Amino acid sequence: MTIFMFLFFVCVLIQPLWSATLPQVRKSIALPDLYEASIAELQAGLSAGHFSSVDLVKAYFARIEEVNLKGPALRAVIETNPSAIATAEALDIERKTKGPRSALHGIPILLKDNIATIASEGMNTTAGSFSLLGSVVPDDAGVVKRLRKAGAIILGKANLSEFAEFRGNLASGWSGRGGQSTNAYFPNADPCGSSSGSGIAASIGLVAVTLGTETDGSITCPSSHNNIAGIKPTVGLTSRAGVIPISEHQDTVGPMARSMTDAAIVLSIIAGPDPNDNFTLAQPPIVPDFTQALKNDALDGKRIGVPRRVFLDATDTDISTAFEEALAVLRGLGATIVDPADLPSADEILASNNETVVLDVDFKVQLNNYYAGLKSNPSGVRSLADLIAFNNDNPSLEEPLGFTDQSILIESEATDGFTSAYFSSLAADRELGGALGIDAALQAHDLDALVLPADGFTTVPAAIVGYPIVTVPLGFFSDNVTIGRAGPETVYPAPGVPFGLSFLGTAFSEFDLVGFAYAYEQKTRTRLARKAFPAAIPKTQLIDVVMFTQ
Repeated sequence: MTIFMFLFFVCVLIQPLWSATLPQVRKSIALPDLYEASIAELQAGLSAGHFSSVDLVKAYFARIEEVNLKGPALRAVIETNPSAIATAEALDIERKTKGPRSALHGIPILLKDNIATIASEGMNTTAGSFSLLGSVVPDDAGVVKRLRKAGAIILGKANLSEFAEFRGNLASGWSGRGGQSTNAYFPNADPCGSSSGSGIAASIGLVAVTLGTETDGSITCPSSHNNIAGIKPTVGLTSRAGVIPISEHQDTVGPMARSMTDAAIVLSIIAGPDPNDNFTLAQPPIVPDFTQALKNDALDGKRIGVPRRVFLDATDTDISTAFEEALAVLRGLGATIVDPADLPSADEILASNNETVVLDVDFKVQLNNYYAGLKSNPSGVRSLADLIAFNNDNPSLEEPLGFTDQSILIESEATDGFTSAYFSSLAADRELGGALGIDAALQAHDLDALVLPADGFTTVPAAIVGYPIVTVPLGFFSDNVTIGRAGPETVYPAPGVPFGLSFLGTAFSEFDLVGFAYAYEQKTRTRLARKAFPAAIPKTQLIDVVMFTQ
């Protein structure tokens, strides 16, 4: 017997023994629980070699498979990225040879399906509409370019309210392509919208972090309903280039994550100027490292106002009780609560139709430009008028029972462009939301920020002036709350469904707002007080993937 044959037989004999010890070795390493895993925990495990980015992608794919269309059928994810594993492999090699590029190196992120990714990667960008299935965008969205440069892995596209809830009187979280997405905290509960899938996916660890977009409430409300942290940035802090639009005056892209820390990490990477979005060229010259705002004493000595009139006139009992308790927490953290600190323009904003006028005009002009800018679109749709006709011609795809309305599209198509009425409404919105609204309250009471429950009318003043909102978990509906009807297939309120707390400020005040939200989040740890209902919690963990791949 040659020495080579001898060694071969030795290897054959000891291989089962070595394989049998691997699970024990892996079990001795505390791998992060993907339901709550933070970016820092994932990076620590990747750097230590406990698992790879390939393992992470496979684990998230398995978790999506468990609950997206099977089991509770949450329908949070429209599609996964067929290139994600190959990207992860390349980033794993780069980590070993050159080190990580950033805190997001090798970290999977899910994008709302109105944020463009190059078609050659294998994913669609559709805003949930079959009218855009197979369309070829000219380039990655501006925020996607920043994510890729940072080494993030695009895991897939999240479901949303179709066209970011600008189609008609339809239930939040429904799209033709994705169907009705639902909340993980109560069966068939409303996830809110329009960044519904982003909120659901982040809430139960289908991915590390997600991106959403907001025109009016679309990051804030799903963050609130899904027990997560969300940052709606000032319009112009993050690029909207390559994002299927509603309005350049109100659209913004921001992070949705399980913690304010993770949201701050993502915002620090996606913020900054983009020559393809002129609004971003007006931002302050230096983009802050928002993680530097994460201080437990951020509220100490600060003045926080409560704009009660209009905003708190008809608040649910569970929410109002939790909000009053939150004010006590803020006081305990050293803040002076100025209550009330009303917005002078609150009643006028409530009665105004200005926002509708602006959004209807902007949507038609900008959506037509988006369709015209596509390299190709197999549906043949090239305008808003074409879209309306496409929906009517394809009712099985776009107008199933209970989801037929497209009144907003029709209303927008009927507009006549940039008229004097449009410019008057735009100017009035800026004044009502800013100089006579948020800024007026801040200045009159020498405030650092405003605070309100996230739901309801809270988002409107900030929306019409383009100001930021930062949201963290506040509480949960009681187990005996009366279950209400939200849509044909969804309910709200419902037992155990979360709701959030929002901090509002003037333009580009995100750094301060992140700090205030973080201090409250760390003191209360509200997110950890309740989990999703059992069937909605995926069982796959990293250990399952790591053991299988050894």
